[in-house]
Amino acid sequence: MKKLFLMGLMLFTIAACAPSKVVQESRKVMKGYWSLDSISYSESGTFDVQLLHDASVDCFEGSTWRFIPNNNTGVYTIEDADCGAGDRNFVFTVQEVDKDSGLYDFLLKPTNVKGKSDSNAGYRMNLEQLSDDNMQWKQTVTLEGKPFQIYMNFSKISN
Repeated sequence: MKKLFLMGLMLFTIAACAPSKVVQESRKVMKGYWSLDSISYSESGTFDVQLLHDASVDCFEGSTWRFIPNNNTGVYTIEDADCGAGDRNFVFTVQEVDKDSGLYDFLLKPTNVKGKSDSNAGYRMNLEQLSDDNMQWKQTVTLEGKPFQIYMNFSKISN
């Protein structure tokens, strides 16, 4: 009886800590290769934005991203030699913010090839839209004391 109780308690604990079914489904949809097609802002104008403390928006547009959800890792590749072309590794998590609205947070932390972060810096974005073909992230930052949104629009290349 005691063993049965302990086994039941372990199963309950595992189930309670496991990601929701919706989050698991979103990871399946994210799996694969994506192109960051365009970046836009909530305000009109010209802005000098550096994404992920890495490179300018111009460098990120056209970059290729790969998400590997079974170990929450990925890599994005910047092609432009003027931007420090090459692969950048990261780890990510998808967290459900509100079950009723279906809103998610997407957390991304740049790492080295071994999955270790030099600065331990991470970036929180809202996963605004996710389908089999498209994905949109929204990052809210502060500009002149006011919220300013950066929208990153992806299209799926392949699984």
